[in-house]
Amino acid sequence: MLPSRALGDRLVRPIGLGAMPLSSRKRPSEADALAVLDAALDAGIDLIDTADVYCINNGDLGHNERLIAACLRRRSARVLVATKGGLRRPRGAWTSAAHPDQLKAACEASLRALASERIDLYQLHAPDDTVPLADSVGALAELQAAGKIAAIGLSNVSVAEIELARSIVPIVSVQNRFNPLDPSPITDGVLDWCTRNGVGFLAYSPVGGSEEYALIGRHPALIEVGRRIGASPYQVALAWLLACSPVVIPIPGASKLSSVHSSAAVMDMELSASDKVFLDHAFLPG
Repeated sequence: MLPSRALGDRLVRPIGLGAMPLSSRKRPSEADALAVLDAALDAGIDLIDTADVYCINNGDLGHNERLIAACLRRRSARVLVATKGGLRRPRGAWTSAAHPDQLKAACEASLRALASERIDLYQLHAPDDTVPLADSVGALAELQAAGKIAAIGLSNVSVAEIELARSIVPIVSVQNRFNPLDPSPITDGVLDWCTRNGVGFLAYSPVGGSEEYALIGRHPALIEVGRRIGASPYQVALAWLLACSPVVIPIPGASKLSSVHSSAAVMDMELSASDKVFLDHAFLPG
């Protein structure tokens, strides 16, 4: 079993659950969605990633958070719920909304949706080009001081943006896109910064998301390693991400029980040094 990883003062298992697919346009029924969440908790996953905008449109805001709240009302498991604010979904589009007043209102709405008095980890979903980042982060600092959120994270950010935010308030997590076909957190320095500073790195779309999922499943390097260790290409992809740094926590999405079980099984896998080097050569420039 791989060791737990730190998010601030909390330790979580090395694989989390990205709950977004449970609220997409092709969402499962509520009963099936709750079964997926239950399966994740039963498998030992104790980090669930969500956001107010994991929904269809602005009329559906908070759908994903409400599902998670419905699951946790029936469970005694200790789970870290990470949600996000700073975007909106007008007519299904994704638009920025990280003005301090908007963030504070979004946080209050998330508290109601999650049926919680305090959010474990609240993340800025993305910098807003129309709002100084310092203003958005300052609003999160105020929410933390008011006891609304326990810890603060950032998503879709650069090293410079992380450092600016960290000069205002402690940052415990960064959530950027990271998978074998998109190793940008390695090439842009964000993962190295997080590793050196002990900041958790939540890897979203770790098996490619909708854009690269099929390509990862067919990638010859992942298939070759998978044959050696008895794993699927997707499991090998997750294992490689975990081997890249002790701060990486992949958050694969799932809308089916089989996906949850496959992802959770990676917590019992560890790549050999030679397989790690082989995959590095396959996916990293130079």
